Amino acid sequence: MMTLIDVRRLLAATVAVAGISAASVQADDQWIKFAGGEGPGKGKHIVLVSGDEEYRSEEALPQLAKILSKHHGFNTTVVFAINPATGEIDPNKGDNIPGLEALQTADLMIIATRFRHLPDDQMKYIADYVEAGKPVIGLRTATHAFNGGGTYARYSNGSKVAGWEGGFGKQVLGEQWVNHHGHHGKEGTRGIVVPGQERSPILRGIEPGSVFGPTDVYTVVLDDIAKSTTPLLLGEVTETLDSTSKAVAGKKNEPMMPIAWTKGYKSPSGKEARVFCTTMGAATDLEYEGTRRLVINAVYWALGMEDKIPAKSNVDVVCDYKPTKFGFNGFIKGKKPADYAK
Repeated sequence: MMTLIDVRRLLAATVAVAGISAASVQADDQWIKFAGGEGPGKGKHIVLVSGDEEYRSEEALPQLAKILSKHHGFNTTVVFAINPATGEIDPNKGDNIPGLEALQTADLMIIATRFRHLPDDQMKYIADYVEAGKPVIGLRTATHAFNGGGTYARYSNGSKVAGWEGGFGKQVLGEQWVNHHGHHGKEGTRGIVVPGQERSPILRGIEPGSVFGPTDVYTVVLDDIAKSTTPLLLGEVTETLDSTSKAVAGKKNEPMMPIAWTKGYKSPSGKEARVFCTTMGAATDLEYEGTRRLVINAVYWALGMEDKIPAKSNVDVVCDYKPTKFGFNGFIKGKKPADYAK
């Protein structure tokens, strides 16, 4: 007769055979955790903060967490916008992301929120993390991650607070919300290496044209980006959402907008943190190997581990990954965090 210990060992072995790190999650948990295995990231903790109404960060970030844990050894925690009445993921619930206290032990924050207006007791964890001078990776709508008042109004998109003009997006990531540059839902984005950045460790192993996404190019203020960041990739606007489509002719690509860059952020304590931002990163963008590799390589760089980026990092998807198309109110209803731990 099998003992309880035997059953647990069998379950653990089954998970290992399936090729995914055991997730620390129960059905009613409001966040998910993946234990890292062996790899360069062993012992490092990455917290991934989802919460946007349009680009399915609730699907993208669990997949990134799985890749980072299984292939690279990082411990990962993913937090979500939760409807407290149901315990379900609800990206339209802009004022609740439980589990942000995980940032207290984080070595890196990856954020993909949009216009969140979090209460002070939650926002404090983000502010404490950022203002301690720790590294940050911002994806897609993170340029306009927050839109609240109160104690942390300085983080709001377009902030007028002295020293925080433009808010978190402008001050920490390098840009705030400006506009769509490509035709939203009609034109895609192809990453083109900025001349002179070919040897950047973040671009290591990325084949020309392999960074792609069906989401459109965002507008950035070129003069500001040039002053405060180091652009790595430009966004070539494509005629369609197909990765093989041609570049749009005319002024949209003359000049092209930067879509990925690095930046330094000096905290109030004087410590300077590494920051990487890309205006790509929707769940559907991560179907493309080059786009996944861009983000995974950026993780190593942000943590000061660029010497450990291999010639071609492993960014194979873990389990079945069929992301939902972007769009408002397009999220899958009734999902709980545990559903994305599978």
